[in-house]
Amino acid sequence: MHGIRPCGGAEFVIEAASHFPPRMTDSPPAGNLLLKVFLLAVISIVVGFLAAGRAHLGTVPGVVIGCAVFGIGVFAVLRLSGVPRELWFTFCLKLFSVTAYKIVTVVLVSYLVKDCGMTDAEALSVFGIWGIFMSLSTLIAGSLTDALGLRRTLLIGVSLCLATRLIMVFSTNSWVALIGGLIPLAIGEALLTPVLVAATRKFTSAGQRSVAFSIFYAILNFGFMLAYFIRDGVQGAVSPEGGNLSLAGWELSPQRMLFFVSLAIELLALPFILLLREEACAEGDEPKRPMPEGISRLGALRFTVANAARDTARLFGALVRHPGFRRLLVFLLLIGLLKIVFNIMDSVLPTFAEREIGAEGASKVGRLNAVNSILILVLAPLAGMLTRKYSAYSMVIFGGFITALSFVFLALPPAMFGSLTDGPVGNWIGRVYLEMKGTVHPYLVMILFWQVVFSIGEAFYSPRVYEYAVSIAPKGQEASYASLSAVPLLMGKAINSAAFAGLLTAYCPPEGPRESGKMWLIAGCLVLAAPVLLLVLRPFIRVKEEGREG
Repeated sequence: MHGIRPCGGAEFVIEAASHFPPRMTDSPPAGNLLLKVFLLAVISIVVGFLAAGRAHLGTVPGVVIGCAVFGIGVFAVLRLSGVPRELWFTFCLKLFSVTAYKIVTVVLVSYLVKDCGMTDAEALSVFGIWGIFMSLSTLIAGSLTDALGLRRTLLIGVSLCLATRLIMVFSTNSWVALIGGLIPLAIGEALLTPVLVAATRKFTSAGQRSVAFSIFYAILNFGFMLAYFIRDGVQGAVSPEGGNLSLAGWELSPQRMLFFVSLAIELLALPFILLLREEACAEGDEPKRPMPEGISRLGALRFTVANAARDTARLFGALVRHPGFRRLLVFLLLIGLLKIVFNIMDSVLPTFAEREIGAEGASKVGRLNAVNSILILVLAPLAGMLTRKYSAYSMVIFGGFITALSFVFLALPPAMFGSLTDGPVGNWIGRVYLEMKGTVHPYLVMILFWQVVFSIGEAFYSPRVYEYAVSIAPKGQEASYASLSAVPLLMGKAINSAAFAGLLTAYCPPEGPRESGKMWLIAGCLVLAAPVLLLVLRPFIRVKEEGREG
């Protein structure tokens, strides 16, 4: 690989994006390109067939998954020809880690209620606290990544995720599952977030970065889509009367079985971590401290831990003292208003659907949420390619306005969508995509329209948040700045937990009259505040982006 030299340290460090050779974006020969496309087509057909048949996810999910694999693969091959192989490893790691993570988040509340015996309020509180703790851990994890290096951080994070999921699958004690499983799982997931964002940045030049982060974000949404389909597939394997599923003689609830599936998916990440060439480091990067000669293994461990702690404190301190840190922090806090949409999808929409649509509608929330992921697979790379000449800050504002306006569809009276529901549109949504047998409710059409419009806005803004955070990072602190991308998620979880507990009770109670439209109107206004404030405060909080003139 060009521009990478071997070094004595055990870390895997990639050179700054500016060192990549100009030919990296050249198109491959036509023969090689056709062969790669053919192989991708074969792989996509096999994956789609296995998903539909052997995994019992259904025909629609199988077709969608196969098409997504082909589409992402072809786009990546065409737009990122010549990049280091480690970038492809990064994309694979992102797919496995985010799919396993999303399976946990979509089933966690049900697990807390049905397996741990919590009330709805207690389960939602634990869900919110767990998410906030994970986001806070991610802030520190970025500096730890810069101190330890990519490969070590990945190994620690994946090992934690595997061990804690194993506890949550087989432990019959709720407190052991929560303390020994859920809390360290948050730390493991936090370690994986900034390291993969930083790796994507380090393996791409400034000209490639918009496309690479769009693919990165498309893969993230592909993982989300897989998780939603897997959730519905496992739930569909349970009889209508309920019950457990058998695993090698163990009787597991559907929630625990989903934890086991996420464990198996996370396990697939280990080979790709081991393939990372730890003996290579980038030209111009600081070499790691050499290990003292004649030191024992225990002494070497103490030496590494001490250095990592010292470097983590130094890097985190440098992060806070950086002139652009406060402005970036304000930017990310405002993005938190946009991110409440994702918390709504997982923690609010299932309850809303069950109360307004019924049990069958609630059982299809996974497929409804998958609409967002399906669209992002197409829209995120396309938006990245079309808007790569524009600054990330401007695109965040543009996408934010579209996202806020999408809530109009949920705020309108359901009666306005009656004709659409009774026509071909409602029939396709209910009978074909959702495979429902009962009555198609207008809210199903409204939710799908909301998903479509906010997905368009998300395609413009969300990948650029990652890009903005790392594009202003000083050399050697990419992961520290990437970890700040967790701030919007933290704010989104906090706002969602604080607002919707009251909003659901006031406007969408379990029994009695409901005014759900007002709840969604309030949510839309909260989201709208983000692009408005970003536009007004632009002269004060915007930071110059690497490779951008304006």
